[in-house]
Amino acid sequence: MKQAQRPETSASPAGRDPQDAPPLDGIRVLDFSHVLAGPFSTRLLADLGAEVLKVESSVRPDRLGATKMELPPHRRQDRPPFFLNVNRNKHSITLNLKTAGGRQLAAKLAAKADVLVENFSAGVMDRLGLGFANLEPMNPGLIFVSMSGFGHTGPRRDWISMNMTLQAYSGLLMVTGAPGDLPTSISNSWNDYIGGLHASFGVVEALAEREKTGKGKHLDFAQLECSVATIAPLVLASAYHGKEPARMGDRSTSVAPQGCYRCAREDDWCTLSVQTDEQWQALVQAMGNPDWASDERFALVLGRLNHHDELDGHIEAWTSQYSSIEVEHRLKAAGVPAERMRRIDEIVGASDAGQAFQWMEDPPDAMLVTRLPMELDVGGSAPLAPAPRLGEHTNQALQDWLGMSTEDIAPFTDEGALT
Repeated sequence: MKQAQRPETSASPAGRDPQDAPPLDGIRVLDFSHVLAGPFSTRLLADLGAEVLKVESSVRPDRLGATKMELPPHRRQDRPPFFLNVNRNKHSITLNLKTAGGRQLAAKLAAKADVLVENFSAGVMDRLGLGFANLEPMNPGLIFVSMSGFGHTGPRRDWISMNMTLQAYSGLLMVTGAPGDLPTSISNSWNDYIGGLHASFGVVEALAEREKTGKGKHLDFAQLECSVATIAPLVLASAYHGKEPARMGDRSTSVAPQGCYRCAREDDWCTLSVQTDEQWQALVQAMGNPDWASDERFALVLGRLNHHDELDGHIEAWTSQYSSIEVEHRLKAAGVPAERMRRIDEIVGASDAGQAFQWMEDPPDAMLVTRLPMELDVGGSAPLAPAPRLGEHTNQALQDWLGMSTEDIAPFTDEGALT
């Protein structure tokens, strides 16, 4: 990673005690990313107090935020809830990078940024004249984050990647699903979230290093590597033993019984995971000490692992007599790790979900969004603000970041650089 010098950072709002400010207060992030991996990463940075300026264009709006690809979403309400949640706490500027003026303004904004995030295919930013090599001389302290499926170097740099294809290439499909079944992908864009988490961690690390060295750097993230890292123990164990990892379904290689068991009502399920022999005895007592449970084969974990199918049949015969609420209550009371499958309304409304969701004012209504999943006792996270309309802060950003007047902006508007 090439290193360079730190730029000046934007100041905290006047009058604010630094002790009360969010951790990334004063950090400016220029966000060229789109869809999910990059925007999720910059949303985390925004939640920590960074000023994030999202770059879009009505010619090419973020695909995640365009309900119809041929129509730019002019109103916030035209953008789906998924987009509104992942892009809250950000500002929006429209720059047409196909124009010379759009590229010129993008470079000037990058010269004022602490962090730049992009998840275009390899080479796109270079061809626009906005690559790290182009921007480093004018902003030696810039932390330049590239996010792509396979990284910006190597033989796969030009491959197109999607969540599903990355799960196949990384080996995730090899280990998901039940024994004997077809491979089953992890839904909900697993690789994008994992890539975004790694990228935001990398930015915070680079900012901390810049405090010591005064230098920025180029971070090149391959979502493939982030994905492989999540199954590293399986990969390493298989490489050591020379055996392909088996699909385990809901089971574990080290504890038993573990699984998701049918309960009395329709589509009603409860999970349990017995970690110790003592918890096994507690499970047996919770089930009323059935005769089959006294079988010596089940007394120790190795025997339970070897006879898991038989155990599952006995356990489900018991759980299917009760609702998942009752099964969960009985097992928890006995000290057995167990959770029933929650429904969306329960997850959203549950105070015991760690208050993962919060209502955010979004005039004329309010919308439900996810919170930063941690509590900060000093500074705290940034206040929630709605996702921006397309280009909502274009003039404001040019004025605040570059000191441009209305007269300065006008020629770029006439050129079509701000569409």
